[in-house]
This record gives sequence, structure tokens and C-alpha cells, in this order.
Amino acid sequence: MATFAVRLVHGPGWDDSRPIRGQDAWDAHAAFMDGLVDAGFVILGGPVAGGEETLHLMEAADEDQIMARLAEDPWAAARLLQIGTIEPWALWLDSRRANSGP
Repeated sequence: MATFAVRLVHGPGWDDSRPIRGQDAWDAHAAFMDGLVDAGFVILGGPVAGGEETLHLMEAADEDQIMARLAEDPWAAARLLQIGTIEPWALWLDSRRANSGP
């Protein structure tokens, strides 16, 4: 598996007058993302750039797998979020590995 830096950006369905948790289908989106974390697909992630984008570290076979999985997000169908960039990321430094065991 490879690691990727994935930026998601607001799509045309995003309502700028509402906060992130006030967007339509927030609960379904949050449950979907939690499922990706539970599956080990999303390693970490969250809003950046003042909340205009999210940045996620994902582990996947390739970019196609990322695009396919993210297409299942309720917010993708509602056009609230769309993929901005997907970049392969060679992780040379990772404190999680150093701190993972006795």
C-alpha cells in the first residue's frame, strides 16, 4: 500500500452561510469518514486553510482506489466536497511507528 496526501475542496453544493457541521447530510458524511478511519484507509485528516479545504493522509493501492472510495461519500453525491488534489507521499518521518510499542 502507498500513502497519499489528499486535499478535498468545497464543491458547488457547499453552503458558505453554514458551518461545516451545519451542512446538509453532515451525520452521513461523518459516519462515512469514520468508517474510512476504522478501515485504516484514512490515517489522519481534518480541515486546513481556514476550513476551505481538508487534508487527509490516506493509505491505498493507487489514486483510482482513492477516487472510487471517496465517490461513495454522501457529500460527493451532493457536490459539497470534491477532490482537489491527490499526491503520492513518501513518509520518511513517522512518530507513530516509533511510539507504537514497548
